[in-house]
Amino acid sequence: MELYLIPTPIGNLEDMTYRAVRLLQEVDLILAEDTRTSAVLLQHYAIDTPMQSYHMHNEHSKLSLYLDKLKGGQRLALISDAGTPAISDPGFLLVREALQHKVAVYCLPGATALIPALVQSGLPADRFFFQGFLPPKKGRQKKLEALSSQSVTVVLYESPHKLLKTLSQMQPLFGAERQLSISRELTKKFESTFRGSLAEALHFYNDHPPKGEFVLCIAPA
Repeated sequence: MELYLIPTPIGNLEDMTYRAVRLLQEVDLILAEDTRTSAVLLQHYAIDTPMQSYHMHNEHSKLSLYLDKLKGGQRLALISDAGTPAISDPGFLLVREALQHKVAVYCLPGATALIPALVQSGLPADRFFFQGFLPPKKGRQKKLEALSSQSVTVVLYESPHKLLKTLSQMQPLFGAERQLSISRELTKKFESTFRGSLAEALHFYNDHPPKGEFVLCIAPA
């Protein structure tokens, strides 16, 4: 009756801990957000533990199945495609139900995109507000308005095809001179970080079409 939330590398396969590898080898079943993506990681570390899917489209329908396995005494590990489960990824529902049924839940420390992006941003990191992904449509403008007045550093996740839209929507609310740091492809071969004002960021990414996954760290109001 144990559930382990195990962080996986956000890009560089070397960013696995010894404990994470050992537990993935020892548990009875691994629940993966995308079994095809996770198969690459498991093969790299010679992990042959059975694996089944658990993602945003089936987490409600499969919740009772995996909960029954835990209550039956099995040890399960939950991993996402990259980073720490339940942080902008599936995991919360299973953790909540497991705890309500007296299942022991453990989360290992490890990879997550927001912390390295924040620490290397040069912006205040003692206190921050983590938004994750913005609402895709409904409530997006209202959320940005609320974030614009935060007195701490704000951290956002953004996809490449929405980055310019987000920066354009932010500028009239945050101000063209608001400082920010934008990290892309963290831990990977083409990792890079832009640091400057919102206006400068818009100019830069208009000239350099966004590619990869982005973490935005925005200076306090």
